[in-house]
Amino acid sequence: MKTLLKTLLTVLLLYGATGVTAQETRTETLRSGGVERTYRLHLPADLPDNAPLVIVLHGYGGDANPEAFGMNATADRHGFAVCYPQGERDSRGKRGWNVGYPSQAEMPIDDVQFLEDLIGHLHRHYGLSRRNVFCTGMSNGGDMCYLLAAQRPDLFAALGPVAGFMSVAILREDKSLQPVPLFEIHGTADPTTRWEGDLTGEGGWGAYLPIPMAVGYWAAKNKCLEHRIDTLPRGADGLQVIAHRYTGGTDGNEVWLYETLGGKHSWKKTGVDTCEELWRFFSRYVR
Repeated sequence: MKTLLKTLLTVLLLYGATGVTAQETRTETLRSGGVERTYRLHLPADLPDNAPLVIVLHGYGGDANPEAFGMNATADRHGFAVCYPQGERDSRGKRGWNVGYPSQAEMPIDDVQFLEDLIGHLHRHYGLSRRNVFCTGMSNGGDMCYLLAAQRPDLFAALGPVAGFMSVAILREDKSLQPVPLFEIHGTADPTTRWEGDLTGEGGWGAYLPIPMAVGYWAAKNKCLEHRIDTLPRGADGLQVIAHRYTGGTDGNEVWLYETLGGKHSWKKTGVDTCEELWRFFSRYVR
């Protein structure tokens, strides 16, 4: 009996009426499309009910590792939950998000549906917001952000690809009418996701647009009327960032592009504090 009372007391201390009172990161599963999917969830201490949610998507061949991003500390400072879903394996045995790469031609996974299921699951089980949901991702995770912008913009308040691209296929198949704010951070010397794009698909990822063209497409879709260019102070990594901000869009929407001069394929070496800058953008759309 004493052991049972002690356990109940611990549960009550961890979970208040309005949310988690002690900081924690947990690993959980969710069944979607007949597949058991895994995710990690970080809940800051004293997180209120209906708190914002940021979904962070790993890169190709990566995994749901919070330490690779550093977003938990940003969440603790600003009061939002962070979810790190785990991608499934393709024909190469690499984990990632099904965005239509040649190697994913036979991949049966519908990651758009999975993320919709995940958002609903987190709302029901943890009381997280359905309205203030944001998604960012590195590389393949960034590519997934563009797919979500085209196929399910209604699910997200804003999207933040890092070193991602928008494929020609996504562009041609985009029939969505709802604009969504978008913020891309990208290095001009990225050897994996080229700043100048790859319209022939010679890099093996399929054909994709030059980064400025992709961002410009979303600026036009959001009907942004102004384009401001600023040079930011050099970051701790010594990299210079040119900030392109498209403003005056529908419902106040904005589209940003941080052009990291000489930047490579990186989440952490971007010339800025990537996590803080992403939240700075996302927080503009918390309603």
